[in-house]
Amino acid sequence: MPVPRTAPLDASSVQPSPGENFMKIGIPAETRAGETRVAATPETVKKLAAGGAQVLVQRGAGSAARYPDEAYAAAGAALADGAADVYAHADLLLKVRAPTADELPLLRAGQAVVGMLDPFDAAGLAALAATGATGFALEAAPRITRAQSLDVLSSQANIAGYKAVILAADHLGRFMPMLMTAAGTVKAARVVVLGAGVAGLQAIATAKRLGAVVEASDVRPAAKEQVESLGAKFIDVPFETDEEREIAQGAGGYARPMPAAWMARQAALVSERCKQADIVVATALIPGRPAPVLVSEDTVRGMKPGSVIVDLAVERGGNCPLSAPDQIVEHHGVTLIGYTNLPARVATDASALYARNVLDFLKLIVADGSLAIRRDDEIVAACLVCEDRNVLRK
Repeated sequence: MPVPRTAPLDASSVQPSPGENFMKIGIPAETRAGETRVAATPETVKKLAAGGAQVLVQRGAGSAARYPDEAYAAAGAALADGAADVYAHADLLLKVRAPTADELPLLRAGQAVVGMLDPFDAAGLAALAATGATGFALEAAPRITRAQSLDVLSSQANIAGYKAVILAADHLGRFMPMLMTAAGTVKAARVVVLGAGVAGLQAIATAKRLGAVVEASDVRPAAKEQVESLGAKFIDVPFETDEEREIAQGAGGYARPMPAAWMARQAALVSERCKQADIVVATALIPGRPAPVLVSEDTVRGMKPGSVIVDLAVERGGNCPLSAPDQIVEHHGVTLIGYTNLPARVATDASALYARNVLDFLKLIVADGSLAIRRDDEIVAACLVCEDRNVLRK
């Protein structure tokens, strides 16, 4: 008999009939403060259900992202009244963020968890491994062509770059575009973007659409072409040695720490540009390391009153030492925005993109209705961070 889609979940509702073989996939509500995203949307739930999975969604899991329970039910999900029901009956759990200390006791050996588990959080991975659950950290996927459709870092960084500029424009006491009015001409705002990765490139594109004059800096020489293709000027720091040039190529699509001499030259040039800017969007991150300091207090002191800095690296220490996590502060007349989770402020689209990333990853680990871990697949192997109570990522 079909499970009533709007009825509370009970154990009998998720038991397969004789001969049936399907996986039970659970989507609990996210519990971290400020986390409004959800790991599956009605769109992806419908596809999972069509593939034979029984999908269990905690009531209210998608509410903050504007996905109502009724939409999940219509897509074929069963609704659970609480997280305990989801964890108790699911074989595979889909999460946005790693389970919290309150969620860990709900996990059991043999379950699998897919989400942004932070592969550089050794203590968090050890705690997850201790539950006996199998963990897949999607951020660890290699930067290869085949992994683009499941690249959660890119999909969420794209949103962060967009939202950073929108927030900066909102806090700037000036227009972004040049305006010619009867009362006189208003000059276009000047924007400096530090780091031309996915977030930085989206910040450049958004600032240009709003009519700003944009400059950008990045350690990788290959970024110059991308920056200029978006209509921005590249802040070019010449290389003085072959070592500098080689390190600047990066590794695996990520930047590498540059030599001190190059960093000093970049800092001087960036400081000069920032002092002329109305908005600075700082996006520079190196995986597994503290964020590099690119905007010093002396630079902030020299910036124009009313200028705005958005520090997307604040969760890793920040590109500016004056930034404060999840706060908007003012120093030396400059507003510093330090929100650590900008994608959660665009929750509907952030969830939609993330859920599609997750769906594409599941195609690699689910076969014939059950978990099938293909350890010879380089994407799966990279994302598999714990199994059989062992942490696999060093």
